[in-house]
Amino acid sequence: MRRIDYHVGIPVCFLLTAIVKLQRLFNFKSPQPREKPRNVLFIELVEMGSTVIAYPAMRELKRRYPDANLYFLLFKEIEETVELVEIIPKENVFTIRKKSAFSVVKDTLKFMRLCRIKKIDTVINLQMFVRYSSILSYLSGAKTRVGFFRYNQEGIYTGDLLTHRVIYNPHIHTVYSFMALVYALDAPVEQIPMVKFPLDGHEVRLPKITSTPAAKKRIWALLKALNPHIDETKTIVVVNPNASKLFPMRKWPLESYATLVKRLLEDKNICVIITGVQSEKPDAAFICEFVGDNRVLDLTGKTTLKNLLDLYNISKVLITNDSGPAHFASLTDIHVVVVFGPELPARYKPLTDNCTVIYANYACSPCVGPYNQRLTPCNDNLCLKAIGVERVYPTLKAILNNEKTGA
Repeated sequence: MRRIDYHVGIPVCFLLTAIVKLQRLFNFKSPQPREKPRNVLFIELVEMGSTVIAYPAMRELKRRYPDANLYFLLFKEIEETVELVEIIPKENVFTIRKKSAFSVVKDTLKFMRLCRIKKIDTVINLQMFVRYSSILSYLSGAKTRVGFFRYNQEGIYTGDLLTHRVIYNPHIHTVYSFMALVYALDAPVEQIPMVKFPLDGHEVRLPKITSTPAAKKRIWALLKALNPHIDETKTIVVVNPNASKLFPMRKWPLESYATLVKRLLEDKNICVIITGVQSEKPDAAFICEFVGDNRVLDLTGKTTLKNLLDLYNISKVLITNDSGPAHFASLTDIHVVVVFGPELPARYKPLTDNCTVIYANYACSPCVGPYNQRLTPCNDNLCLKAIGVERVYPTLKAILNNEKTGA
């Protein structure tokens, strides 16, 4: 997708920008930034965690415009993520399949038709300098298009397809960047750059998703089916050793996870659950074989996202890389320990008070971000390898013993 976004996205953005400038020159489709939004589409195609982080922005838009209908566009493969926060009606979720070029083109055309049927008048593009999402914003036909704009920055060309151009600030948490997009709707037209508002005093909490007794019972039944000796008296530690295929350099070494799990199991009351998708089963198998204890259970490929939240709701702590599950867990009361490396915790720390960040603070970090399409030049993630088990284990032990830990 990165290659397509570059080789196809740049010329298409250039062509559409030329069309937009001609329309402005002859006053065709001139933007009407003062129209009250009625049908608002949020675009976040790829990143599962960002869908969760976007919740406060969507809630704020609904607070400001209670009569507005909210819609969401993302890739079909991660459709389940937007259903977690329950602010977008299921029938208002648009998807694009990315399994082939044909499916992308076909679903893009379908998207254009749906936008006109639903009379989408406002698009908020949550993606940071992704050309495809910029193109989709324009193709939606919406008169109001809000997104991040490069202004005087070199590179990261996405054309000039926006009516509300918000400057991206890499020094604030992403939740505030998303909030800025919503506030831009009420900003003065002449404001450059958008948007000028203080960060203090804004509500950025997430909803808490609880599990029914029946849902918890089903999760316990699943665990007992894998190991009959596990029961509700055990303390559950969840381990997510994986990261998105798009950003593999965010993974803490597998050997470190395995060693950590072995240390944790010195406590006979602890059981460790490894989670992930089916393709991540080899990593789980490595940990299980390394540890050699039946109190380590492999749930890779066995849970839906909703099941995962149910698992979090019966567990004490999650240890993970900077990845989607860290943000899913922030929707529950589980304590989340996140090992950061190539990305900044200041930008992507999960939005929960029950979060502990472990970060080596290397000079080269962050090496991934919006400015390089999250394509790092790194060939050896020492920023993560430098974080040893001897640093992570005491943090987890303190949480398990109900002691306070640093954020």
